[in-house]
Amino acid sequence: MTSYGSYRTVRLSPRRSSLSRALAKDSPLRRLDWIMILAALALSLMGSLLVWSATRGRDSLTHGDPQYFLYRHLTNLVIGIGLCVAVIALGTRRLRTAVPFVYLAVVLMLFAVLSPLGSTINGAHSWIQFGGGFSIQPAEFAKLAIVLGMAVLLSARVDAGEREYPPTRSVLQALAVAAFPMGVVMLMPDLGSVMVMAVTTLGVLTASGAANRWTFGLLAGGVAGALAVWKLGVLDQYQIDRFAAFANPALDPSGVGYNTAQARIAIGSGGLFGMGLFHGTQTTGQFVPEQQTDFVFSVAGEELGFIGALVMIGLLGVILWRACRIARQATDLFGTVLAAGAVTWFAFQAFENIGMNLGIMPVAGIPLPFVSYGGSSMFAVWIAIGLLQSVRSQRPIAI
Repeated sequence: MTSYGSYRTVRLSPRRSSLSRALAKDSPLRRLDWIMILAALALSLMGSLLVWSATRGRDSLTHGDPQYFLYRHLTNLVIGIGLCVAVIALGTRRLRTAVPFVYLAVVLMLFAVLSPLGSTINGAHSWIQFGGGFSIQPAEFAKLAIVLGMAVLLSARVDAGEREYPPTRSVLQALAVAAFPMGVVMLMPDLGSVMVMAVTTLGVLTASGAANRWTFGLLAGGVAGALAVWKLGVLDQYQIDRFAAFANPALDPSGVGYNTAQARIAIGSGGLFGMGLFHGTQTTGQFVPEQQTDFVFSVAGEELGFIGALVMIGLLGVILWRACRIARQATDLFGTVLAAGAVTWFAFQAFENIGMNLGIMPVAGIPLPFVSYGGSSMFAVWIAIGLLQSVRSQRPIAI
């Protein structure tokens, strides 16, 4: 006869077994970098509050609904996390085989922007508009395509054991893979995205172990390309004016330099602890344009102060630290290059965005990763988090 005590043991043992399996060393959940995931989630939720504060009083944008941008930002976050989970489930092996199709899809989207399907927002012809107010910015996904395409090409022969470092042919192919989307994006023109892509390309090339001559050559080519773009008149006048305002902040503080001037006032007025969420005078007074996207950092500086802005930068630092750790511990060159590309992308884009809010970088119109409002940016960075988690899942788990 089975006693009550033994019956309880039998009933609970399956639950304990399930819990044990979930916590086992080889469990998929144990293989995830939860520190990075939680830091990215905290940063995204922090961004939702800042976006809400920046938009809740702007009836012309919200159509009379103060929570309009908050709900849309949270929806973008949920979709982004879903894409992250899908990428993790896909795994790096299947991902490598899918890279050519991903790259081709992104290139087709970029060409669609240059077709009648494309739309112009804030001077950049960088968007594809759909019904219901939904739009995508393919340039954000082009950053992913460049990192993935270069990682596959640079690592193919090294991971196969044929070469110790990427050969010349592989480097040239990888640079071509990066140059093509950059050229298309430059035609839009979207100078900010091109800057991020160029720096990301340099980071990927350096991490691959390619000869130093390629890095120096790429730097020299970048300088020559910048001069050519300037001389050939590829840039629009508003972009030239932004660089002029960066070089001389006093040039036109009420015109082209207005955004940066107001953002600096907002950040400076926040002091150490800020004015409090929803209480920033520059923010509630709507003095800073595009505050939910390009200048969202000014909301943090004004309403959360130096401490709140430092927390935001600290969360970004945690993500970069964990990504560097993944790159260092990757089991193959593909994983190393992929993680290094994500690190370079996040680091430079965050530096450029925060820098233009502070007036130490030219205004380039790029979002702050995980924080700024925008579905394309949110989807792209969370897909990158999924890629990083996939790379980490390939290595043995240390206790």
